[in-house]
Amino acid sequence: FTGSAFGSAAIWQYESLKSRVQTYFEEARADWLDKIRPQKRGDFRKQVNSWWNNLTEGQRTVTGIIAANVFVFCLWRLPGMRRIMFTYFTSDPSSKALCSPMLLSTFSHFSLFHMAANMYVLWSFSSSIVSLLGCEQFIAVYLSAGVISTFVSYVAKMATGRFEPSLGA
Repeated sequence: FTGSAFGSAAIWQYESLKSRVQTYFEEARADWLDKIRPQKRGDFRKQVNSWWNNLTEGQRTVTGIIAANVFVFCLWRLPGMRRIMFTYFTSDPSSKALCSPMLLSTFSHFSLFHMAANMYVLWSFSSSIVSLLGCEQFIAVYLSAGVISTFVSYVAKMATGRFEPSLGA
């Protein structure tokens, strides 16, 4: 998984850089169109765009991860989703589904405090780590760390004979 994650991140990084270079040249050619285009309306949209544009690349990257975590947290609150959540979003070495929960449990938090604390820590170091690695490599590190820590949790549970499900990475 980790090899695939970093390989995919390298391809994504290359394609992103290629796209930025192409966009730069296209914008240079289309600069004159900006003078004749009508301005977009909507105060709320302007506020959201202003907020988003003021974020660092790291904060923008982590915003997606936080949104995924909040979405999964909300799914835990739906009674009809509990069975699916326990099957795929908790790690348990005695479960029939072993592989997908290794990744999906990375986004799973049952306690609001647990999720808020984890997301705060992620937010706090996101700018520096993304500026060091790039957003693509950071996401690969995040996902790989989640899968590896779940694997270590599986090994620890097997060694101690405790087979209860757990959440998170």
